[in-house]
Amino acid sequence: MIDVHHRYATVAGRRLFYREAGTPGNPVIVLLHGFPTSSFMFRTLIPELADRYHVIAPDYLGFGYSDAPPVEEFDYTFDALADSVAGLLSQLGVDRYAIYVQDYGAPVGWRLALRDPEAITAIVTQNGNGYDAGFVVDGWVPVWDYQREQTPETAAALRGMLTFEATRRQYLAGVPDESVVSPDTWHHDYALLSRPGNDAIQLKLFLDYATNPKIYPALHDYLRASAVPLLAVWGDKDPFFGPDGARAFADDAVDPEIHLLDGGHFLLESAPTQTIALIRDFLSRRLR
Repeated sequence: MIDVHHRYATVAGRRLFYREAGTPGNPVIVLLHGFPTSSFMFRTLIPELADRYHVIAPDYLGFGYSDAPPVEEFDYTFDALADSVAGLLSQLGVDRYAIYVQDYGAPVGWRLALRDPEAITAIVTQNGNGYDAGFVVDGWVPVWDYQREQTPETAAALRGMLTFEATRRQYLAGVPDESVVSPDTWHHDYALLSRPGNDAIQLKLFLDYATNPKIYPALHDYLRASAVPLLAVWGDKDPFFGPDGARAFADDAVDPEIHLLDGGHFLLESAPTQTIALIRDFLSRRLR
């Protein structure tokens, strides 16, 4: 049995929670979670990697057990989330690492890679988008409407994505056997989403998501120039990021490995055995 440690670090005056396992000195992999979850999504993956790797999984500010200052006190942007993760890694003395990115983890991870290309030893993207082709239009209409115009009506439509039922559907949409997904997932996420002021935090990040496609060209240049090893393991029925988003990595990544699995947004919940096997195999062969 591998111990998973639950720690806090103070970065730029804010407390960040992170999970850590494995032996320091082993190759590092940083797990970057998506919306609306936290490092809790990696509770089964961490022990499966920690026998070979030093695993670090932070909660972003506003998520999980990290500080969630109100929007009046902190500017919630993806640049700011990347800043806090970079600060944590610097504090831990980590300067070379692989990244696992899912959903919001992708724009955080892409920023880390673009800031310090030599630091990244491999990329695993599990429904972590990097191409315009990846967007499933129906899933993004409320976000795009709000980005165009912030009105009470567009804000109300976005808050509809923060409800208990919307959170539940994120886990179950596209899943062939819903009984394999634990209700702990959406109950945990919804409890944290429901904290006072958290809806304003999420609306700020929905608004700032407009900055993410703007860095895609730089990401594509980086993939070509760096030849960083890349695995895309993708739920093919994700209601937000479709399979074309996985296939598109073949346009720029050098010798990418792309696997489309029968599933939705959270493959670690609905297809953990297959997903973890692909990740372990990829890292054992391709980590730089």
